[in-house]
Amino acid sequence: MENQDLLKEVTAKAQVWLGPAYDEESRAEVKRMLDAEDKTDLIESFYRDLEFGTGGLRGIMGAGSNRMNIYTVGAATQGLANYLKENFKDLPQIKVVVGHDVRNNSRKFAEIVADIFSANGIKVYLFDSFRPTPELSYAIRHLGCQSGVNITASHNPKIYNGYKAYWEDGAQIIAPHDVNIIDHVNRIKGVEEIKFQGNKELIEIIGEKIDADYLEAIKGLSLSPDVIEKYKDLKIVYTPIHGTGVKLIPDSLRNYGFTNIIHVDEQDVPSGEFPTVDSPNPENPSAMAMAIAKAKEVNADIVMASDPDADRIGCVIRDNNGEYVLLNGNQIVMILLNYIITRNKELGRLKGNEFIVKTIVTTETIKAIAEKWGVKMFDCYTGFKWIAAVMRDNEDVMRYLGGGEESYGFLAETFARDKDAVSAISLMAEACAWAKDKGMDFQGMLADIYLNYGFSREVGVSVVRPGKSGAEEIQAMMKEFRANPPKSLAGSPVEVVKDYEALTLTHADGSVEKIDMPVTSNVLQFFTADGSKISIRPSGTEPKIKFYMEVKVPMEKVEDYNKCGELADAKIEALKKDLKI
Repeated sequence: MENQDLLKEVTAKAQVWLGPAYDEESRAEVKRMLDAEDKTDLIESFYRDLEFGTGGLRGIMGAGSNRMNIYTVGAATQGLANYLKENFKDLPQIKVVVGHDVRNNSRKFAEIVADIFSANGIKVYLFDSFRPTPELSYAIRHLGCQSGVNITASHNPKIYNGYKAYWEDGAQIIAPHDVNIIDHVNRIKGVEEIKFQGNKELIEIIGEKIDADYLEAIKGLSLSPDVIEKYKDLKIVYTPIHGTGVKLIPDSLRNYGFTNIIHVDEQDVPSGEFPTVDSPNPENPSAMAMAIAKAKEVNADIVMASDPDADRIGCVIRDNNGEYVLLNGNQIVMILLNYIITRNKELGRLKGNEFIVKTIVTTETIKAIAEKWGVKMFDCYTGFKWIAAVMRDNEDVMRYLGGGEESYGFLAETFARDKDAVSAISLMAEACAWAKDKGMDFQGMLADIYLNYGFSREVGVSVVRPGKSGAEEIQAMMKEFRANPPKSLAGSPVEVVKDYEALTLTHADGSVEKIDMPVTSNVLQFFTADGSKISIRPSGTEPKIKFYMEVKVPMEKVEDYNKCGELADAKIEALKKDLKI
């Protein structure tokens, strides 16, 4: 589309927002964009409709069809309500849970969602204030609801907000309900179809009782209460990075028996501005800087953080030189699964019917751990809705031990079906105490895992390309990788190419096999002769393309840990050069 044609189209769409169906604030913002000489904001706000995808909505807040606002949130909720009424028409009362994080407008959006559901005759349990995302998942199951909505943009920058939709099992929605809901949302053609006037009799405020039940369920995951009693004064620095974790994570650690929880006071303040960090993402070292400074001050044993909606965990440990270093998401999942499996073995609980789940881009070291102990491992697509789907398919015949993904998410329980920093942080503290009881610090525990299962180094690189032109560039990159896959990477021949969009596995000799997955996904993977794995995936929620690189290096003794790291880093740099990132 030519620029003038695009401008004409977005102008027409924007002028509709000047009508009386829209509130005064939205009309004023749209008028400002229309009157501005630079039409960039106008185009970005209206060049498309913010899509209700398979996970819900996520976007920049503001007026416009491509922004998070009461109208895009309202259309999503009306469409979901229509589908719930169609799908559960035989129930005497459909019930949903609505929650939110600390972001700007999150409470406002949550209350609008509750009003729209109730206006459609649906019973709503609305949390009294912000809560962790996993507690919403728990509450759906606990209260016997058919769906749930959480207003959150997770760890995105402060200008974003989002809308996560859940099904009756507490998991984010997958087929066939995802496409059916999208269809119902797309049928909403105007704001006049959205029932904004709520029925207060159908809205019940919930809070402390659900908190207590949820924390008690998390306490039941503990595998080493005797070790915690022995090391209850373990020095734990924790920060919620201004998010929802402040509500429950310190309580959960105390519930486990830990008594020495050290706060980063400035970051205990809930705020959608996230004033002490550039980005509230615990995988970024800068977001952990204040917590690390506090750890140095008090000589902490471990440093942990949760992202704004408390579903992701960040973790910092001390290395052999006494320096605090950030674990990556693969290492967090690896440590937690190794602890849970090993501890189950020690307690005599491994019966041969246990399983774990990881995503296809998460470290293959986990597969080696599972194989050693006779635990079944399932691979699935990125996103906890897929981990939850594997759990659902196997819960009646096998026992779930845990599941995780490289993006700092882990789930240890079955009573929730989304990644959970509340339980993960509690278990990580317990694993730290358990390692200490065995005469190891966390660095020693990590080195021991690598010694037993092989050293691996995982690095993720995100190439950000915002806006319409960025989306087109990302599509072009994927097209090029498919048309001309690399023959070698970092000096090692590519032996296997997996294309999850075509569901094909292609060997170097040209032979092709089919991949058995429930649906297709826009992911490419390259496997090399020396054990490296490179995965390429455009983000489904952010304007970027992600490169996941995992390299292997032989490790014969613990003392080789640093040397192996140096060799692995050199391989990673060679991969970046070959991939041109």
